[in-house]
Formats: sequence, C-alpha cells, structure tokens
Amino acid sequence: MGPTTIAIAFVLALLVLVPTRRLSIAGARRETLAGYFIGLWLLSLVVVLGGAPRILVAVLLLVYVAPFVTLGPGLDALRRRFGRQLGPQPMKDVTPRDDAPPPT
Repeated sequence: MGPTTIAIAFVLALLVLVPTRRLSIAGARRETLAGYFIGLWLLSLVVVLGGAPRILVAVLLLVYVAPFVTLGPGLDALRRRFGRQLGPQPMKDVTPRDDAPPPT
C-alpha cells in the first residue's frame, strides 16, 4: 500500500462519515452505525481502487444517499407546499354568540 492508496482510503473514510453522522442524528444504534460505516467504506474502496462493475457504483450511490431521504417528513412537506392540510383539522367554533337572537 503506497501513500496514494492510504490517502484515498482516508478521504473516503471522511466522505463516509457524512451519512453516518446523519444516521447518528436520526438515532441509530452504535452497532448499526459501525456496520454502516465499515460496509460503505469497504464498498467505496472496492469501487474506487478495484475497478468495480457499474452495478456496484449504483449500489454505492444508493447506500450513500439513503440516510438523507426522509420519506415521512419529506412527503408532509410536499403536501403542505401544495396546500393540503395534514392531520386532524382544527375544530370549528359552534358556540352561539351573545348577540345572536335566541332560536324560536
């Protein structure tokens, strides 16, 4: 292993820390974070240094981007953007006003 290979491995480790940190903020367990980091780092080493097939590049991109995708809150933001209310609607005030005439 030459100095170039070590430098590439170090840079890839720093890049893999970004989605790992995102998972950490989301509340993932330490074991999950360690497995994710090691697996993604090894996959990225294979892709960068080993001349991997194209399918591994696609898998690497998918696994790297996955922690940034928030399905629930992302869909909620889209619904709010297009004007649809989420959750229960506010209750309508049906109490009679004091100045209204009594019902007959």
